[in-house]
Amino acid sequence: MKTRLRSTLLIILLLFFLPVGVMLASHYSGERDHVRGMSRHQSTEQAPSADSDEAVIQIYAARAARWRGAFGVHTWIATKRTGEDRYTRLEVIGYRVYWGGEAVRVRTGVPDAMWFGNHPLLLRDLRGGQEVDLLIDRLHQAAADYPYNHEYRVWPGPNSNTFTAFVARAVPELRLELPSNAIGKDFLPDGRIVDMTPSGTGVQLSLGGYAGLLAGIEEGVEVNILGLTAGVDLLPPAIKLPGVGRLGFPELRRLQLPDT
Repeated sequence: MKTRLRSTLLIILLLFFLPVGVMLASHYSGERDHVRGMSRHQSTEQAPSADSDEAVIQIYAARAARWRGAFGVHTWIATKRTGEDRYTRLEVIGYRVYWGGEAVRVRTGVPDAMWFGNHPLLLRDLRGGQEVDLLIDRLHQAAADYPYNHEYRVWPGPNSNTFTAFVARAVPELRLELPSNAIGKDFLPDGRIVDMTPSGTGVQLSLGGYAGLLAGIEEGVEVNILGLTAGVDLLPPAIKLPGVGRLGFPELRRLQLPDT
């Protein structure tokens, strides 16, 4: 019995930490040096032109800066209301807190720019008219209500992914599935142990972001140990590995909302 238990624990440890080792080796291999110099103000041409009259909501994830990129991603939200000629980015920036500022940054910017040399992955793309405008208003209100505007911790949170998850729960119409390697997404506000998943399609249990379990229609099933997540998704099919993230069909959803 003890031998079987030790073997099971060893398999679990390998499942969680071997992929992280692979990501560390890949992250420092120098393979992405050719994109490190790309400007954080340069579009990757994934967003509609700001000259378009339609309202737009887009959500992105990109490998985090420096050593953190071996473990997880940074996420942010970009919005443009009907008739606006520029995008607004909603995100949390950790160094702002270190310098005595506010964590939440809401300002105009390139919606799909590189993040410290890392290419952004588009997670959600919503377009339309007044219906999208109303969702944008709720997103901005949720950003203003974020309870950790003067607090930031890389692990287990609150951090940039905690912010995106918090805002997404306030607007479940997004049905946002955050990447499994968005460390901090499982840090629940106000010390809660149980809450809805960020997509609003399931329930999650979290012990301060250090450990937890999540099950939802969008997310599938995820297990969190020390901030590292493994899981299985069926809609669409994929497996989720710590550090690596999603392996399988992409989770990009595009939605066109009509005016009412």
